[in-house]
Amino acid sequence: MPIPTPRRVLTAACAAVGALVLGLSTAPAQATTSLNYVALGDSYSAASGVLPADLTSPLCLRSTANYPHVIAARTAARLTDVTCGAAQTKDFTEAQYPGVAPQADAVTAGTDLVTLTIGGNDNGTFINAITACGTAGILSGGQGSPCEDRYGTSFDDEIDARTYPALKSALRGVRAKAPQARVAVLGYPWITPATADPSCFVRLPVATGDVPYLHALQAHLNAVVRRAAEETGAVYVDFAEVSAGHDACQAVGTRWIEPLLFGQNVVPVHPNALGERRMAEHTLSVLGLG
Repeated sequence: MPIPTPRRVLTAACAAVGALVLGLSTAPAQATTSLNYVALGDSYSAASGVLPADLTSPLCLRSTANYPHVIAARTAARLTDVTCGAAQTKDFTEAQYPGVAPQADAVTAGTDLVTLTIGGNDNGTFINAITACGTAGILSGGQGSPCEDRYGTSFDDEIDARTYPALKSALRGVRAKAPQARVAVLGYPWITPATADPSCFVRLPVATGDVPYLHALQAHLNAVVRRAAEETGAVYVDFAEVSAGHDACQAVGTRWIEPLLFGQNVVPVHPNALGERRMAEHTLSVLGLG
C-alpha cells in the first residue's frame, strides 16, 4: 500500500472539511414556533400610567411598556394584550367598558401562554384600603393605627368570602378555553414596606401602625391568589421576596411601585416602568423562558 504524501493528506483533509461545511449548510433548519401569548389582567398588568400609552384601547390605560410587552419582546412571542386598568375577575367574562370585549374572549385552544394579575380590584380591595388608610393617616397626623382600628378584618373577610371564589372561577374559565396553555398568575409586588418609614409619610400618608396592617392585607391577598392559582393548575409567580425593598417608599430608581403623592406616574400606587421590567424578568425566570 503506497504511503500517502503530505499533499494527498492535505487534499483529503480539505475535502473532508468542505463536505462537512456543505453538509452543515444544506441541513434542514429546525423550525421555530413562536408562542401564542395572551396577556390578561388589571392595571398592574396593563401598567396604567406608564408611557408610552397603547392608544388602541384608551379606556384601559394600557402601556406598550407593560410586562407582557417585555416578555413578548424577550421571547419573540405573538402577543395579544387585553389587559385593562381597573379590571376585576368578572371582566374576564363580561365587557368592562362599551367596546371592550370580555378578556377571556382572547384566549383560544391555540393559546400557549397566558399571564395575568387579578383580584386586587374585586370588592375595591386596593383602592378602598389605600384611600381609607391614607385619609385616616392624614387625620391622625400619622400616629397610631386608625385604619386598622376602624376596619379591622373587614378587608380580609371580603377577600376570603368573595375574591377567592371569584378567582377560582375566572381561572377555571381560562383553563377551559386553553387546556394546553401555561397560565402564570402573578402576585402583586409590595406597595408598602413591612414596617413604617417616617420619612415616607409625605409620599404615602399612612399612619405608623397602619403600614404593617396594609402590608399584611396585601400578603393575605397574594396568598389567596396563590391558592386559587395552584388549585386550578396555574403557575403562581411570587414577588414577596424579589420585590422586598422596592416598595413605594423607596427612592426613584429603586422603587417598583410609585407612591400615592409626588410620584412620577400619572396613576399612583402602581408599578413604574422599572417595576414592569422586573415583573417581566422574574416571570420569565419562573417559567424558564428567560
